[in-house]
Amino acid sequence: MEQRKLSRTIEQFLSQAPNFKRIEDLLKYVLKQIISYEHIGIKGGRIWKLGNNKNSYILLDQMGDVTKIDKGYELKISEFPVLIEISKRRTVTATETSKYLQKKGIIAFSATGLGDKFKVKLNDRTIYLYQYLLAFNINKVYDEFIYALNIIGVTLNSIIRSKKIERKANENISDLEKASEIQRSILPEHAYKFGNYEIFGLSMPDKIVGGDFFDYINIADNNKLCIVIGDAASKGISAAAQALYVSGALKMGVSYDVGFTTLIKKISNLVNETFPDERFVTLFLCEIYKDKKGLCVYVNAGHNSPFMLKNSENKILSLESTGPVLGPSPNQEYYLDSQYIEKGDFLILYTDGIVEATNHKFEFYGEDRLKNLILLHKNSSPEFMVKKIIEDVQKYSAHGKYSDDRTIVAIKRIS
Repeated sequence: MEQRKLSRTIEQFLSQAPNFKRIEDLLKYVLKQIISYEHIGIKGGRIWKLGNNKNSYILLDQMGDVTKIDKGYELKISEFPVLIEISKRRTVTATETSKYLQKKGIIAFSATGLGDKFKVKLNDRTIYLYQYLLAFNINKVYDEFIYALNIIGVTLNSIIRSKKIERKANENISDLEKASEIQRSILPEHAYKFGNYEIFGLSMPDKIVGGDFFDYINIADNNKLCIVIGDAASKGISAAAQALYVSGALKMGVSYDVGFTTLIKKISNLVNETFPDERFVTLFLCEIYKDKKGLCVYVNAGHNSPFMLKNSENKILSLESTGPVLGPSPNQEYYLDSQYIEKGDFLILYTDGIVEATNHKFEFYGEDRLKNLILLHKNSSPEFMVKKIIEDVQKYSAHGKYSDDRTIVAIKRIS
């Protein structure tokens, strides 16, 4: 299943999260939705809760086309080493070893830790156990399935944590305003000129602070320009923190002229280690040069596919993903791709707040509408293009109920 589609699907059924006051009710709803979503391939699942004595997980609920486990069944921490692995890695996929659970038809499983973590002493060592486990039945382990479960796990953790963060943030608006000032300070000037190119970018957070960011990074004695756009898929302060972190790591890595694929892999590992309970980050990073051919080299880490308008042919190309989103799993691989930007061509970078803006019928603005608008204004300046797109999105979503951070960068080769 295509990464952005999977991410959007999960976001859609998790959009009901604010309607649940209790975490357990939210987890039951999510478990039901995941099992019923045929593209992920999960037949059944269970919710486990850490017992009051903190030495076992107790079965809270179970759903799906599976043989039911006895009510109140407990997983003793001392008898299931995999539970300790979950405390370290958050998500574990493994073959079932318990004879009792094997008889219940559980061949392989994936379990994800959720909620608060509790410090527990076990055999003279300290471990940290999640409050809840969300476990799924699977027949065999395969990469796309593991990817899907990682996305689900980090998304749920982010929602749980974000509710606490937002509650605290609302109690101290002045801190939010300071955070907003810091975030604005890392964004570059809107307009930028580099060699044969004109560039214009604009970022509009949905709240006081947001997870979108973009940047222009000039290197190699002003002979190369790196342009980046990113989206931390959390909300509010937690997203802003991720955006600041990734933006800073990128600037440092690019300044040392680290290869793109190596750099993105390192940053993905850092996000995985530093924000283990947050959602993923999508990123598009490209490099243009002061050359005659207009070479553009890029890495797309699960970000919305940028559009390249080929002016002379009056057609639009999509720059698809060259690797997964940052964060859910360690040691992910990325590869480079390239295009040539000719005179009059546009490269349009955007975040999902543009194409997923909704009207009063909850219909998406969509990629086709964006493409048509780009073609309509193909002879305009980058500044006009960006402002026209933002204006059209704002009008379209004026009466919509859902909104997100919106960022767009237009790059045009003018000679």
